[in-house]
Amino acid sequence: MSLVDEITGQMKTAMKAKDKPRLTALRGIRAAFLEAMKADGRDALPDEEAIAILRKLAKSRVESITAYTEAGRDDLVADEQAELTVIEEFLPKLADEATTRVWAQDAIAKTGASSMKEMGKVMGALMGAHKAELDGKLAQKVIKELLG
Repeated sequence: MSLVDEITGQMKTAMKAKDKPRLTALRGIRAAFLEAMKADGRDALPDEEAIAILRKLAKSRVESITAYTEAGRDDLVADEQAELTVIEEFLPKLADEATTRVWAQDAIAKTGASSMKEMGKVMGALMGAHKAELDGKLAQKVIKELLG
């Protein structure tokens, strides 16, 4: 079952259960999926693209939570946190620092990088091999440590 179908099924379940916060989050996810499909005139969305959209939505929620926390808007923080929790249910788990470090060392070895000037080449190789399961900020930090 594709992620789009799974989200649609979860929406129906949330409607029946009258779980309004979950339903709101699922509708937002589905709207983002439909927008991406309409942009290209497609009837389906590959899971890889759906995961990329989910990551963008999650990143947006994290940024909103930070902004609302700084502004003292705890009511809005709770709403964003609830949506983030639902979004994260559908995302594959990201690699931890130890795994990222191993992948980064492998990418450095494959590219032959020896200085920070070649960080882009290493990031390209790393993201090409592990994009769906890699936290980009953590990868940058690890590569800086290894090359720096």
